[in-house]
Amino acid sequence: MLKVERISVMNMENAIRGARNPMNSWARMDSTYDEKGNFVLGENDLSLARRLAVAGSDHRKFLRQIIVSMDITAPLYWWKEFDTYKVGTVANSCSTMHRIHSKPFELSDFSTDRMTGSALSVMQGVVDCLEEERVKFNETKDRAHWHNIIQLLPSSYNQMRTVTLNYEVLINIYYARRTHKLAEWHTLCHAIEELPYANELILVKGTEMPDGQ
Repeated sequence: MLKVERISVMNMENAIRGARNPMNSWARMDSTYDEKGNFVLGENDLSLARRLAVAGSDHRKFLRQIIVSMDITAPLYWWKEFDTYKVGTVANSCSTMHRIHSKPFELSDFSTDRMTGSALSVMQGVVDCLEEERVKFNETKDRAHWHNIIQLLPSSYNQMRTVTLNYEVLINIYYARRTHKLAEWHTLCHAIEELPYANELILVKGTEMPDGQ
């Protein structure tokens, strides 16, 4: 299970202006803001942005300046893979160390959507045991119960993190993970496909260089 919420795309105007710095072509900028405050690429700016995006990472440095913030809720086993992406990412997570005992454990706190057969029964037993230890810790403050929780906690436990990335990082993630056997990556890739100008600026590998300036 993976959920993406509260997506914000920022700094596109500055990134496009910076993309024109090498040729001093700022006079050709034709982008605007719509009535909702969304930045809309004009024909000239979109043509330049797409050419640079397709040309490769050495030419599309401006994509690193298009910032994306999103809240991702995903199991710990997925976050371990996501943590591979260290450059160009920042994440603030809900703390398992400080807040793990603050609410009752429920099966819905874990990614069990692909569990079958007896695995679900075993998982329910683990959840019940975690809840027993949580109650005992809150009653006694004996850290032995807290350690039982931390060391027993399955990697399917769902954690929410607020993540900041950029379009260049999203290119790397998309093409590295879109066919991954973990379904959570597919959900994130679908969210990437829905970002503004994703087709022109992110889904660019294997795309021919467009004509025009």
